Amino acid sequence: MTLETLQIAHATALAAAGRLRLPLRSKVWRGQAGEFSGGGTGSSLDFQDHRGYVPGDDPRHINWQAYARTGQYTMKLFREEVRPVVDLILDASESMFFDPVKARRSAELFYLISESCQSVGASITIHALRGDASVTLDPAAIRTHRWLETIRALPAADPAQAPDFSRLPLRANAIRVLLSDLLFAGDPDPILKFLGQRQGTVVIFSPFLETEAHPKWAGNYEFIDPERSTRHPHRIEPATLKRYLEAYVNHFSLWKQHCRRHQTAFTRIPAEEDLSTALFREAVPAGALEGG
Repeated sequence: MTLETLQIAHATALAAAGRLRLPLRSKVWRGQAGEFSGGGTGSSLDFQDHRGYVPGDDPRHINWQAYARTGQYTMKLFREEVRPVVDLILDASESMFFDPVKARRSAELFYLISESCQSVGASITIHALRGDASVTLDPAAIRTHRWLETIRALPAADPAQAPDFSRLPLRANAIRVLLSDLLFAGDPDPILKFLGQRQGTVVIFSPFLETEAHPKWAGNYEFIDPERSTRHPHRIEPATLKRYLEAYVNHFSLWKQHCRRHQTAFTRIPAEEDLSTALFREAVPAGALEGG
């Protein structure tokens, strides 16, 4: 993708981020000071409860009206305000960026998630994975649009290998957002268990092409393996196409089943249509995004 294409994708994502955001307000947070409701007590204006006074308590939070009535010191408790914690995990496999239309959608989703977090002051860490290689991206550098060349240069030993999620230093009590087309073999269960560890909440955005989901192949084709940059001639008969479609449907049905079991918000986003239209139809009902 060119710099101009990335800039257009960024502008599209910013427009969508003005109407949609990650479901940050639906989670109870613990962490650094911020504007979202936490699980403890603090000094916000959101009243929570009363308790008896203990020497050393901040006298500004004494309920003086209650003292005037009862002669007993009681403390007003307020819900603490904390910064949400988000770990964004980008699948840097070549299949995410090989096709120009899918590459644009992958970039739009990447910008949408990162901008959504930064706009509310969330603490965001961005990891990119390609096979056994990984890199942590500086969130402040996203708007320079140099992230794509960084992740595509990742030196994976086997680029076709499934992303090695075990390499990631995930933070406790975070929303883990996985952006991946999921076009790799393997059981989703251990991946979802790893992403959900340490009280993590998992959200998956999976971009796809209509030509991947419903190809109309017939006759002789030369298929390109984008991960290894190899070409493979095949003749596609109706039975071959049927086997492909069945395998494709079964693959994503398995992901959906495991996501339900792990209470993971899972949404597949088509690449060919308007971003906001696709997100409102797919991501919002799935719980992956909420209205801004």
